[in-house]
Amino acid sequence: MSVSVATWNINSVRLRLPIVLDFLRQYQPDVLMLQEIKCTNDQFPANAFTEAGYPYQAVHGQKGYHGVAIVSKFPLTDISSKVFCEIPDSRHVSALLDFGQGAVKFHNFYIPAGGDEPDPAINPKFKHKLGFLDELKHWFATPDFERGHLIAGDFNIAPHENDVWSHKQLLKVVSHTPVETEALTALLEGGHGWVDLVRKHIPYDQKLYSWWSYRARDWNAADKGRRLDHIWATADIAAHTTGAEILRPARGWSDKPSDHVPVITRFA
Repeated sequence: MSVSVATWNINSVRLRLPIVLDFLRQYQPDVLMLQEIKCTNDQFPANAFTEAGYPYQAVHGQKGYHGVAIVSKFPLTDISSKVFCEIPDSRHVSALLDFGQGAVKFHNFYIPAGGDEPDPAINPKFKHKLGFLDELKHWFATPDFERGHLIAGDFNIAPHENDVWSHKQLLKVVSHTPVETEALTALLEGGHGWVDLVRKHIPYDQKLYSWWSYRARDWNAADKGRRLDHIWATADIAAHTTGAEILRPARGWSDKPSDHVPVITRFA
């Protein structure tokens, strides 16, 4: 049995529903985790996903902002969400999936972007981001995360120098500052340890992006991207991966695309 898992910051699931459904028809992931759905739970297009073959859904929405969802071909149980930094944004949802060969706990995250100024003393949004990462670090260090977990989503950090178009020029730009990249590396390597499933299969010496700004007149020609979207797993789950890819062409799939593209990992 093979299984594929995808994550995608869709930047409004209702606005971009046609390209999401096209993606599902073409690539047939077994599980899709969406961020920035930008709708409440009752506004989520549940029927469209059910008709597409994804009747199992875990949605944690919010009016106009944020919001995360998991849609699946497999039943979802033990659905829950967690609040970080005592700010009740919809930035996390989790669910248990049993593929018939053991259960895996899936966590879908939308980590705060952090605003424009990388200084927590003057920028509350950046302070929120660092606080969110710190709470994750402590949570992941608990015994619950020893095995059987997969986390994915828009982490809003491009950790490696080849995860951005220019390491030198972005060192003072939010998403690639040392304080952020070091915090994410500590999260990856701390606690019980995680495996970056994309970089497990795509070497670090390759430039790799999952996001291109709307500000570029021609995103493809400028190619000023960043790898902000990630899929990690505990070592026991990571051992079964067979490949990973980032769907760069999706950035141009319509005249109103998301600025992020899907990231896919496959498992045996």
